[in-house]
Amino acid sequence: MKIHVMGASCAGSTTLGTALARELGYPLFDSDKYFWETSEQPFTVRRDSELRNAMITHDISGQENWILSGSLVSWGPAWLRMFNLVIFLYIPHDIRMQRLEARELERYGDRIFTDPEYIVKYQTFRQWASGYDDNITNGRTLQVHQTWLSKLTCPVLEIKGDTSIQRRVEIVLNKIKEIR
Repeated sequence: MKIHVMGASCAGSTTLGTALARELGYPLFDSDKYFWETSEQPFTVRRDSELRNAMITHDISGQENWILSGSLVSWGPAWLRMFNLVIFLYIPHDIRMQRLEARELERYGDRIFTDPEYIVKYQTFRQWASGYDDNITNGRTLQVHQTWLSKLTCPVLEIKGDTSIQRRVEIVLNKIKEIR
């Protein structure tokens, strides 16, 4: 089973992917690992798209089962046929933005409020993430995700609302039983 878990930033795709990987015993791959170069300031240097795709293709090849968390809607048309199940997570804007602030505080501490360089990066990221629902940001938006999802040939499971991770896992496991 090849599963993709996706949604807006801080919708919980990495969290759900991690929980599913543990429950199912599948390897987990996160799109951020491939999209971003390792750098002193994480999430600032984008990796070349051909190299990124080659890296992830190499890592998943030969794996019978795997989970990929994150978004890869602009990574090319081959990804539309890669999965047996795609899980789309959607949570209310305000909850997602609270999660985003908490995550950024955990990652960078109060530098996002006190260090001029981090303030700019955090505010830019926050503004970008905030535009997801209104489709006013570049790249990953709700409309972009919905359009990509409509092109898939595999089942799509939408989980809406701020449900617990345990509940999300139950919903996914039931869907897997249904499609097997």
